Amino acid sequence: MTALLVDVFLVSMMVVIAILVLYTRRLFAAIVLTGAYSLISAAMFVNLDAVDVAFTEAAVGAGISTVLLLAAMARLPAEEKKGTSLIIAPLAVCLIAGVLLIVAVMALPPFGDPTSVVHQHVAPRYLIESDVKLHIPNVVTTVLASYRGFDTLGETIVVFAAGLGVFLLLSTGRRKKNDGKGDKDEK
Repeated sequence: MTALLVDVFLVSMMVVIAILVLYTRRLFAAIVLTGAYSLISAAMFVNLDAVDVAFTEAAVGAGISTVLLLAAMARLPAEEKKGTSLIIAPLAVCLIAGVLLIVAVMALPPFGDPTSVVHQHVAPRYLIESDVKLHIPNVVTTVLASYRGFDTLGETIVVFAAGLGVFLLLSTGRRKKNDGKGDKDEK
């Protein structure tokens, strides 16, 4: 019951933050709110016992993305231009994508259903082969290091590339620009 209350609280906070992001005209406020949204999303993943996903969401979503957006904000105006025109095509695309996602979610098995396909096919194999075949006693380590090794390597590369991008964005202001003055003219 407590987990359900925590989930309801976190989802309601995410909805409130999403609405605030939609209605704010201040770029700094929108960036801070999206960082808060990512942190609450990470808390939701922790509550769902997906700590590895929560860690990635906190590091990339709340950390690196927020720093990247703040660095980009330094080069943009502080307020959004006021416009009253409503563009129909992007709204239609978002609505159609939303309806398709809702239909796809309806086709999923209930959360935690032990008779779903994933629990009948892959999970027992991981549990059996973890210690016997790969000699790794921790099943989570087996899945992340052996079976999903390339995926984990890809995630690591993405985090590294994002960190490198932040470093490059923040270091561009410190470089001294060549103003055309070189060595003395030679005769």
